[in-house]
Amino acid sequence: MELSKESPNWILQHPVYHLMKNLNVEDSAQVHAAFLVYMDLTEVRNWKEVSCVKNDALQLVLLEGKEKEGSSMQTVLPLPVHQSVSHRSIRHVLDRGFPMLLCAVASDSTLVYQRLTDGLVTPDPPVGPFQDVGRRQHRKRRQQH
Repeated sequence: MELSKESPNWILQHPVYHLMKNLNVEDSAQVHAAFLVYMDLTEVRNWKEVSCVKNDALQLVLLEGKEKEGSSMQTVLPLPVHQSVSHRSIRHVLDRGFPMLLCAVASDSTLVYQRLTDGLVTPDPPVGPFQDVGRRQHRKRRQQH
């Protein structure tokens, strides 16, 4: 099937969009957001092995893929910006066992990715004139635990 991106309905003709629609997720805005994120991951960011899966409990389309060949699988939760997400929903997706990205999709198709983690993550020490002291203290704390 040849797709013409000049046609305003090219999205409706795309086979992956059909696949997502056939998952029977009731929220068509979330399905549309999932498709836009899918296109970004596969066409712009060149992710590997990207697939879409239905989360029955949340009634959402999730994406799974690898950032590059040989890297671990990640789950991406695409959501329109007007849609809220609960801690329970995030917990449910994190419980799948893969690292998770939340992708907010604006009405103008702007995508904003956020990495979500299970708990608090220790950041790298701040950069600045105090960098050496911070690294020494960071190493000391690690050795004490």
